[in-house]
Amino acid sequence: MREYGRVVLMGGVGMLGGDDLALPYPWIMRNSITVRGQWMYPRTANVGIIRLLASGTLDLATERVRSFGLNAVNEAVTYAASHGGPFDRTALTPRAR
Repeated sequence: MREYGRVVLMGGVGMLGGDDLALPYPWIMRNSITVRGQWMYPRTANVGIIRLLASGTLDLATERVRSFGLNAVNEAVTYAASHGGPFDRTALTPRAR
């Protein structure tokens, strides 16, 4: 992090009773760092992602998506449990694709 940089913390560290996140206060102060907390994403994020996809800036070619119809919920859950890698996605759709 460079001087006058900004750190955005996203997610739920400690939300379920786990340990809090310790921050190096003296270093933050000496370097004029801005720390911001953001739960999930802002409301405008969906439109921004759609624009990135439409423009071709965001390439999802590495994503592996397996779709299941709503009548196959149990099969989808079983599949998702064994395919939880960083580029593996499991989707429920009105109709299987």
